[in-house]
Amino acid sequence: MPSTNGVLGQMDRNGDDSGAVKPDSESLLNGDMVEQSLDGEADASQGVIEMPEKDDESRRSETENDGSTDDGGMEHKETNEQKLYKIANELLQTEKAYVARLNLLQVFYDTLMEEAGKGTFPLEVVKNIFSNISSINTFHSQFLLPDLEKRMGEWETTPRIGDILQKLTPFLKMYAEYVRNFDKAMELLKQWTDRSPQFKAIIQDIQKQEVCGSLTLQHHMLEPVQRVPRYEMLLKDYLKKLPQDHVDRRDAEKSLEIIATAATHSNTAIRKSENLKKLLEIYEMLGEEEDIVNASNEFIKEGHILKLAARNTSAMDRYLFLFNHMLLYCVPKFSLVGQKFTVRTRIGIDGMKVTETYNEDYPHTFQVSGKERTLELQASTEQDKEDWIKAFQATIEIFHQKNETFKMAAKEVEEVSEVSITDLGKRAPRWIRDNEVTMCMKCREPFNALTRRRHHCRACGYVVCWKCSDNKAPLEYDGNKMNKVCRDCYCILKGHTDSEEKEGKKKGILEIEAAQFSGSSIMCGFLQYCDKNKPWQKVWCVIPQKEALVLYLYGAPQDVKAQSTIPLLGYSVDDASRPTDPPASFRLSQSKSVHSFAAESEELKQRWLKVIRVCVTGEVPASPPHTDIHAAECSRQPSTESL
Repeated sequence: MPSTNGVLGQMDRNGDDSGAVKPDSESLLNGDMVEQSLDGEADASQGVIEMPEKDDESRRSETENDGSTDDGGMEHKETNEQKLYKIANELLQTEKAYVARLNLLQVFYDTLMEEAGKGTFPLEVVKNIFSNISSINTFHSQFLLPDLEKRMGEWETTPRIGDILQKLTPFLKMYAEYVRNFDKAMELLKQWTDRSPQFKAIIQDIQKQEVCGSLTLQHHMLEPVQRVPRYEMLLKDYLKKLPQDHVDRRDAEKSLEIIATAATHSNTAIRKSENLKKLLEIYEMLGEEEDIVNASNEFIKEGHILKLAARNTSAMDRYLFLFNHMLLYCVPKFSLVGQKFTVRTRIGIDGMKVTETYNEDYPHTFQVSGKERTLELQASTEQDKEDWIKAFQATIEIFHQKNETFKMAAKEVEEVSEVSITDLGKRAPRWIRDNEVTMCMKCREPFNALTRRRHHCRACGYVVCWKCSDNKAPLEYDGNKMNKVCRDCYCILKGHTDSEEKEGKKKGILEIEAAQFSGSSIMCGFLQYCDKNKPWQKVWCVIPQKEALVLYLYGAPQDVKAQSTIPLLGYSVDDASRPTDPPASFRLSQSKSVHSFAAESEELKQRWLKVIRVCVTGEVPASPPHTDIHAAECSRQPSTESL
């Protein structure tokens, strides 16, 4: 067994502080937020935070070397007890490093909350960014870490850690909440860093401190996401060395079972965090000028490449960053610290083609052709060229698979079954209400109170303008009396075949009727909408099941043509409130395009955001219950017929 001198003696002295008064652990388990900084964090807020000097890998390397030779330089085999001690000690050292990171996050949180209290930016923004980080910090700094320090101080008499880690398992739900909120936190952090100079200045000021290790706030916020899988890794290593009859085996196995389940649930978040970490690195290499850090942006490949000039035989050094929906074509920039690049061109994956080219003077060439620009590129080797072509082709294929429904919208309209005409004129139709349309359901011209008023076709019940209802035909259900009918019904009832709708004319994407989508939609309902600096207007919004990545905007629920569509893939979602916006508002932004919406209530807003946040990543969301929340309201509103 290791002696009590050195590491164990130091751990014993550190363990003397574990008798300090601790907060109620049950309040943490219930997710209560710690409003004030902990006593140990007061110094941290002044910039006095002690960070471990060595990372996990260097510490593991040193501990593996310890004990491998004796004082005489003779190698000897490390005992199993020593291996167990080293794993337990590594758990303690990594826990210390982790608590230091949590203390640093607490400094960010406290400083931003103090500034938000002055009204510079909303308090809710800071709370939503940091989620329950204070509760996580309190548990680890005042419960788990002191217990580990005390245990390592008495390792000779109590060589076990399974019972301590079992205390962690009830608190894993705090991590589940943090992980669920992580994507939203990153979006808010990016939005408010761009929007508020004071917000940005506070973050940059803390990041300049030595304690941050030249890393951004986003990097430090990844730590809680990655911590649970690290517990799993250390526990697995510990159990491999632990004898079957060891007193700690049962507790350690039980802890591993629960922690492994939580780690599995975090795998998706970890993959996202690794992607986000890479996006942040690229964001910094591009001088923090390109808007690439968002949940829908996925890094694919990067590397140096040569660009062949069109007018001469020169080849220029360039750098490519390939993402799931765009290619950044960059020029290397001189920098004394790390790689830096300037974006020369942004080429969208939509419409992109990649072909292999042959040039006698320049081997390993291929061409990337997009809507914005065509590039002839030269790779360093044949293998490098093949790797790039495969990466481009796979990215293009996946992009088109996710956008297939939007690309085939016109074709899908033709597949929508038409209303049966066998009963036309024989049964009284259901009249479409006046307030359910804003345009003629035949010619699609907008209604107005003077020159284009609303009329109803007595055969099909559609709301049409006077030009489209200037026909009369006998209707069987009305005793064959002559009634006003629309031009299409007139042609059918008279046996004519020259109806415009029967001529095989294909409808455009905007000409899909709202009623066709609303009945089979993932989400539909009224929202207030504002585009740029235009006035707010009430629109009928639909995300159809057949086109789950597209948001359709109609003037009313029965309009036959959409005012506009928004392909949601790649948009950023901002749900932070702004003083100039109505309550329950949110925004969709992509590059310079910003669409503002407002719901009737906060609960309705959250239902829309839950669906939209899935759509912007390219996934198809499940249909929430009661998606047509305004159907009953629409059915109650009266019709105001004007003939």
